Parts: sequence; structure tokens; C-alpha cells
Amino acid sequence: MSHSEYKLNFRALGAPKGGGVSPMVGPHGAGASPSDKKSKNKSMRGKKKSIFETYMSKEDVSKGLKRGTLIQGVLRINPKKFHEAFIPSPDGDRDIFIDGVVARNRALNGDLVVVKLLPEEQWKVIKPESNDKVAEAAYESELPEELCGHHLPLQSLRGYNDSPDVIIEAQYDDSDSEDGHGGTQNVLVDGVKKLSVCSHDKGKSDTQVTKDESSPMSPDARGPSEKSPQKSAKVVYILEKKHSRAATGVLKLLAEKNSDLFRKYALFSPSDHRVPRIYVPLKDCPQDFMTRPKDYASTLFICHIVDWKEDCNFALGKLAKSLGQAGEIEPETEGILTEYGVDFSDFSSEVLECLPRSLPWTIPPEEVSKRRDLRKDCVFTIDPPTARDLDDALSCRPLADGTFQVGVHIADVSYFVPQGSQLDKVAAERATSVYLVQKVVPMLPRLLCEELCSLNPMTDKLTFSVIWTLTSEGKILDEWFGRTIIRSCTKLSYEHAQSMIERPAEKIPERELPPISPEHSPEELHQAVLNLHRIAKQLRRQRFANGALRLDQLKLAFTLDHETGLPQGCHIYEYHDSNKLVEEFMLLANMAVAHKIHGAFPEQALLRRHPPPQTKMLGDLVEFCDQMGLAVDVSSAGALHKSLTKIFGDDKYSLARKEVLTNMFSRPMQMALYFCSGVLRDQAQFQHYALNVPLYTHFTSPIRRFADVLVHRLLAAALGCGQQLEVEPDALQKQADHCNDRRMASKRVQELSTALFFGILVKESGPLESEAMVMGVLNQAFDVLVLRFGVQKRVYCNALALRSYHFEKVGRKPELTLLWEPEDPEQEPVRQVITVFSLVEVTLQAEAAALKYRAILKRPSPEGCPSLEGQEPEPEP
Repeated sequence: MSHSEYKLNFRALGAPKGGGVSPMVGPHGAGASPSDKKSKNKSMRGKKKSIFETYMSKEDVSKGLKRGTLIQGVLRINPKKFHEAFIPSPDGDRDIFIDGVVARNRALNGDLVVVKLLPEEQWKVIKPESNDKVAEAAYESELPEELCGHHLPLQSLRGYNDSPDVIIEAQYDDSDSEDGHGGTQNVLVDGVKKLSVCSHDKGKSDTQVTKDESSPMSPDARGPSEKSPQKSAKVVYILEKKHSRAATGVLKLLAEKNSDLFRKYALFSPSDHRVPRIYVPLKDCPQDFMTRPKDYASTLFICHIVDWKEDCNFALGKLAKSLGQAGEIEPETEGILTEYGVDFSDFSSEVLECLPRSLPWTIPPEEVSKRRDLRKDCVFTIDPPTARDLDDALSCRPLADGTFQVGVHIADVSYFVPQGSQLDKVAAERATSVYLVQKVVPMLPRLLCEELCSLNPMTDKLTFSVIWTLTSEGKILDEWFGRTIIRSCTKLSYEHAQSMIERPAEKIPERELPPISPEHSPEELHQAVLNLHRIAKQLRRQRFANGALRLDQLKLAFTLDHETGLPQGCHIYEYHDSNKLVEEFMLLANMAVAHKIHGAFPEQALLRRHPPPQTKMLGDLVEFCDQMGLAVDVSSAGALHKSLTKIFGDDKYSLARKEVLTNMFSRPMQMALYFCSGVLRDQAQFQHYALNVPLYTHFTSPIRRFADVLVHRLLAAALGCGQQLEVEPDALQKQADHCNDRRMASKRVQELSTALFFGILVKESGPLESEAMVMGVLNQAFDVLVLRFGVQKRVYCNALALRSYHFEKVGRKPELTLLWEPEDPEQEPVRQVITVFSLVEVTLQAEAAALKYRAILKRPSPEGCPSLEGQEPEPEP
């Protein structure tokens, strides 16, 4: 690719943000910054020496990929060590390592790149002391939503009448998942007993470090395989620039005031250090920036990269706009959305013209005649209390023979989104709604999301239904698909449904329930919920008996101040049987529709697959568990699930350790992907690893996922009640790829929004105290999972009031021994031993930089502490 081809793609398909960093100079450049080398200015004049290699031609790339001499993959840059980047290895082995920004050759995080392996003698050993797999996983986990929970409101919007409850979809999504922890989190956060090892007189003699000394970092608990050279490569071509080429950051003056550059450019310093520093023309900057640069020190700007030449250390960019003060919610949020290519603009008049004109809208009589009329059935929704985009409803009618007619009824969005319309094009481009802590960026106009499509109670709604005849054990006797009309009798919250489940024999007072249609009694509704709950328990039990996997992670829910929008507090989201009830039937519907559309269109079905975990990472984790005396079976998804649910007890220590291991085992998991069945020829690859089913798709959330709209159209065509299918497999695969990209971007935005609000909470309400469990031990720091908040942080020894500390391996287990400076000079120093799975107490404290906070280990009591070893359950034989 020539420089002329290397242009900014403003229609980024979305993917993680990112960029380059030199291993020689730190986060923001391939070589020296203008302040580092005077020769930099000279290199900008006359003939310039190339820093980066010229990209290979498309023809050579195509030949190399076919021959196997080149490899393609999505670039992932370590957010904690910016010079380290990776792409997945095609054989599922260890990732291929790309060392430094020069080898990265101007590719940014999330780009689809082509790499060439370096000669074996140039392969690198990645230093294990960084333990940055832990850090990276905390921010860049690829845990698919099918491993997580359903309808998780991220906060309570008290007093927000103009915004629906935010639904964070576990990690990605909320409509399909497996088992949850139930009350596990409550047990943990009620107060985990501190079990860190404390002693006053013992400790092994190893190299000791006082606070004023420094020592090279020592290895942690990684296996010997990670000390061997890792396949290393360089980028030779960018197949697709999925990164938006937009960044948020601050403006700075160049250091050398007498240079030509200083008179022409300012330096844009991105907040995300994976993005290179960018030269921006001074004409783009505020008029008084040159004379009053300090006034803009904490002002956030958005910058677009427009070029990055072979002979330039830094990219060239154009300043787009000023956002506001760093650390404030709305400027930071707009920056996040822009960086990830989220379209949060108002819908255009051309799009809005596609919506029904006469309001209130009523269903045309001719449409009624085409559908199965279920308006007299007891149909209801179960959602977060303030949710407005109600995709799904349920029904359950007992039959005379003791079986049940159970229905899943999904908003018929495809009726309102004609193929080829401007509305269709915009929805396809957005591909997903994006759920932030404080608001939603919708895929569709709010008239559709919250009114016409949303299954609001006591109004006639168009739906697409799957109706089964089921036994009380969940056995399917009959199955029906079709377009329907429903009239939901009430809008239950998860709390309402949970109350019904927990009080099966009681009559729920009407004052405790939402309004119910007079055609149906509270008792009828209560019995329907109980019947669904009993069947869902059987479905769930059978799924896990058949080998499904569930990996739940702690998730934060925020309470926001209704006037300021600032977080007032947070808690770990509680996951109940009512959540599981909805999940089971959504899963059942998605699986049923997958088989139906694949049977009708074996070459054109839009399905969803989940590849098995990365074998090398999984193997390393099993080796780690073996070192820690834990027998974990990873031979299948079901075996892993049984290991994680059966080898631990119910005491607080065991539950905390299970949280840490669940977090660790999420890292090797790959992303679930939409695909077209006609493009992927090997049907064995259709398998969904976590669900352990051969066919799966997404059908149940068309208001907020465009993939579901496509699946609705496929199902309508299969049933003969919609347009005939005319899309080619390659075109459908292109749409599937775009949906994958946008869902990944949406997931990252959700995570960053959560991190933004938690950072503000620590600043406004901190310091915050919590129990934490150690996940990894280095020789000058250790990583913890903060159990009260579900966040991961690194605790540094040099930030603690220690007299000394030292690291050693005891057997194969890493250990840090801390010698605390006594508060009373007459007392003896307290010795504290930190190992993996130690339970400790930490304090989260805000730092001066916006949104930054650190974890500080709390000083142990001088009195004796219980022995950690004495509290650990015995390892499996």
C-alpha cells in the first residue's frame, strides 16, 4: 500500500482504540520526541530517512497469505505496556508478538493486519515479571456475553424521567447466558474475613529490599514455557483500519521553541497511550493557545489522525473540537464515544421520515388478519424497573394434560424497518445500541425503541413468537414459529418476579405489584411466573448436565444523583432466579430459531459461534492451578464449569478464590462471532463452546441489535411470511463482520463508561475500603481483585509504609514478604506474607490526575492474624 492509499477512513467499523509506542522512548513515539533529539527538526527538512517500512503490495500480500508465509489477525496492543502488541496465532498456540511501534508499522489497536514472522533468532522472550496479562485482561477481556448475565442494570436512575434504565449486557449482551452466582456476591461483600498471613518472627531469608533500594523485577508464577522465545513478527500491511483514527487528549507546546515545527505545530498527547502523539497545525488550535498554554492543560480535545508517513515518528492530525474539562462526565463520555466510532448524532430527517406519520399508531386491520392473535393470553414482560426498550415478553398457559404452552414473544422490529430504507441503512451502520452508565445511544429512533416496538403493557403490539408445548421437566413436545399480536398485561420488574418466586404460596398484595390488565388476575400472573420458574430450573439443570459453561464476574451497579448525574454509590449487581428464568427462555428461543433458519437456508443463515479457548493460555492457566494445588479439568466447557463449581466450598475464602479463578479463566476465552453459514464450510466450527450447542443465533433483542433484525427477516422468509431472501453469503458475512466490530466497540465503551463513573466515585466519595484477593505476585508489587467493587488493581510496595520487603519462590509459588514499619517505635515490625489467593484489605484513593486512583494495602493489625494455610480447603486428590 502506498502513502496515497493510507488515508483516514472516517467510516470506521469500530473496534478498540489504540496506536503505537516505541520500546525505546515510552508511550508516545517511535523514536525521540522533538524535545529529545535536535536532529528531529533536521529530519523534517530535505530528504528524510524512513522510520517505517513501505507496505507490501496487495498482490504480494494475497500470495503470501495463500502460501502461508504471511499471517493475518486483529492487532491487540497491551494497554499497560504500550510497546507490546500481539495477534492471535492461527494454530491457537501462544500469540504472535510484535515488539515496538516500528514493527507495528503505523497499525493501531484493533486493525486487521498482515504480519511476517521474523527469523527465529529474532524472536523475543517476553519478560514475565510484568504480569501484564493480568492488567490487560482487566481492561480488554474478550469474555463473550453467553458466559455472563441477563438484563443487568448498571445503576438506578432515581428521578431520571427522560432516560431508560441502563442495561449493561454483562460483558457484551444481556439476552442469553448461563448460570449465575445468585447470592454469592452478597456473601462476599458482607465482609470477607481477613486471612492474609501475618507473623512477627518468621520469614525466609532472601534478598531484601528496603524502600530506598531498587532491584530488578523478578519472575512471577508463570510457567517455564513463557520464558522461551515467542514467535515474533512485523506488520507488512493493514487489511482493514478498524480503529477510528480518532483520539481524545490534551494539547502541549513543542519543547524546542526555536524550531520550524514549533511555529507550525502543537503536540497532541492522547489519553490512550497506545495511540501515538500527533502533530496538529496551530491554526486548528485555540487562538490564545500559544500565549496561554497552561489554560488548556486540562482541556480535552478530539483529534483525528489524517496521515502517518514512513519518515515521521509521530502521526499528523486535525483537531476536531474541544470537549471540556478532563475528568468531567460528559466531555469524557463524548471522547469515549468518538474514539470508538459510535454514532451518537441525532437521527436525520430522512431516517425519521421512514417512521409512521400518524400518531398514535394503530395496527392496520390487514396486518391483524395475517397474524396469530394472542391478545387474550396472559403475556407479560420482566425487565429492570425503569427499562423502556422492552424487547421480549413471556407467556405460560397450563394445558389439560399437565403440559404447558410457553411462549417467547419478541418485538417485530423488522415490520417497522423496511429493507433498503434509510432507516435500515442507519440501523445497519450503528448495528447495536450502546449502553453507558448514564444513558443509552440507541440503534433506532426512540419512537421505535420506546413506543412502537417496545412491548409496553396494555397496548397491542406486533411480535415474532416461538411457542412450545413443554412438560414440567422442560421436554419439548411441540414447537411453533410465527408472527403474532400480543397485549402485555403488565410490566414486571425482576424484583416483582423474584418476590413471586420467593413467596409461592402467598397472595402478593396488589400495592406491591405494577398495574395489571383487568382481564387477568394477580393470581393468574403469579402462577404463570411460578410455572415458568419451575420449567426454567429444569432447562438450566439439563443444560449444564449437557456440558454448558458459566463464568460470572462481579459487576458494578451505580446509583446516580438525579440532579448532578454524579455517582452517589455503587454495589455489586445481585443476580436472582428471576434473571435466570428470563435467560433460559431467551436461550431456548435463540437455539430454536438457529435450527429453523439453518434448516431453511443452509447457505445463508446468520448464526453465532463461539470458538474454544486459546489453547496455550488455557494450558498455562492449568499449569498455574497445578502449582497452586488446584485440580481443574479443562477438557471441555462442561468439565471446566464443574471444576469451578464443585472444587470450592461455601465459606467466604473459597467464594473469593472462586471469583479470582473465574476471572482468570475468562482470559483465554475467545469472542463469540456472528457468521454466515455459507461462508464457513466446516460445520464443526459452527459450535458454540460456552453453550455447548451445534447451532446458535441472536433473535431476542432486535430493538438494540441489528443482527437480530436480520435473523427476523430470515425467519420470516423461512416461514413464508416475509420477503424472499436475496442476499448472497458473502454480503451477509460482511454484515456479520460489521456487527462483530460494532459489538466489540460497544463493549469497550461500556467498560470505559463504568471505569469513568467508578473513578469519579472514588474521587468524590473516597477513600473506599474493601477486602481483596491477590491474583498475581511480583517482586515489588502484586495484583488484587477488589471484591467489594469487582475491579482489579496493582498494589506497589514502594507506596506502603514498609521497612523492607523481599520476593522469593517457595516451591513454585511466588511470595512477597512485607516488613511493616511499626507505628509505635517500641513495637516490633509486623511481617506480612503475600501469596496468590491471600485475602487482604485495601484502600482505594484518588490521585491528582483526573479519574486515576490507586490501591493501598492496609496495615495489618499487630495482633496475630489467622494463618492462610489453615483456612484453605484441601486440594483435590
